[in-house]
Amino acid sequence: MFALTPGQPVQIAEGVWRLLALNPGMMSGPGTNTYLIRYLDGLIVLDPGPEDPRHVINIEVAAQQLSLPVKKILVTHTHRDHSPAAHALHAQTGAPLCGPGTIDDNLQDERWHPHEQLADGDKIELGHSTLTVISTPGHVGNHLCYLLESEGMLFSGDHLINGSTVVIAPPSGSMSAYLKSLEKLLPFDIHVIAPGHGDLIHQPKQAVEQTISHRLKREHKVRTALSERPNSSASELVKVVYDDTPAFLHPIAEFSLLAHLIKLCEDGVAVVENSRYTLTESA
Repeated sequence: MFALTPGQPVQIAEGVWRLLALNPGMMSGPGTNTYLIRYLDGLIVLDPGPEDPRHVINIEVAAQQLSLPVKKILVTHTHRDHSPAAHALHAQTGAPLCGPGTIDDNLQDERWHPHEQLADGDKIELGHSTLTVISTPGHVGNHLCYLLESEGMLFSGDHLINGSTVVIAPPSGSMSAYLKSLEKLLPFDIHVIAPGHGDLIHQPKQAVEQTISHRLKREHKVRTALSERPNSSASELVKVVYDDTPAFLHPIAEFSLLAHLIKLCEDGVAVVENSRYTLTESA
């Protein structure tokens, strides 16, 4: 376990430091994890975080302390707690922005336009290791993970986080894609997960399998609720499907519930009319 202290770089592996942003909250947990990765004679900044001048200064100070200039800026996805600081950091350092393409669902960093768009299987040679890009849509349609080959360390962004499950918010979030992206990780040689929020996850395969199991159990609960309450809306179902979740979190849980309902429709298990869902006769 490593200290989750905002603003202080903490070495978590050879050539890797974590720098916690100053944005704790209900959706971000302790805050967004920014990672500094040794890259040739400089640093890659992975997920520079929210638009917060204090955090940008902390990144620059950490780079100075390490005597390693910022050479490249990567993001896992473009939610507003992960990529907006990239623009100020680019302005300060000239480091290019690299990562996923842009999507438009009113939940994204609208300014994000990468100088280099990365795709599944791309490799970034670090000098001492290789960073491999793994496309993992689900939490959001443009999500990427990065695998540091020498350490077996997966930088998972919001694909997997420590201490909670992630929200899947349609239209750019997809439960079908999320489950496939989780299964996609299983063959990789991953020893530890460095998530976008929370501390390191030291049993990666177990974490992936437990997340898949959790989502499938929730899906079963959705099907049960629909069988008892046909022609229901997501707002009606959330109280039943998420009865194990505090009521004040139901508006957030409703996003993931909607993703489950959409998946059931995609699977031919349910149909929707006027935003009300019913199981098919064959379900």
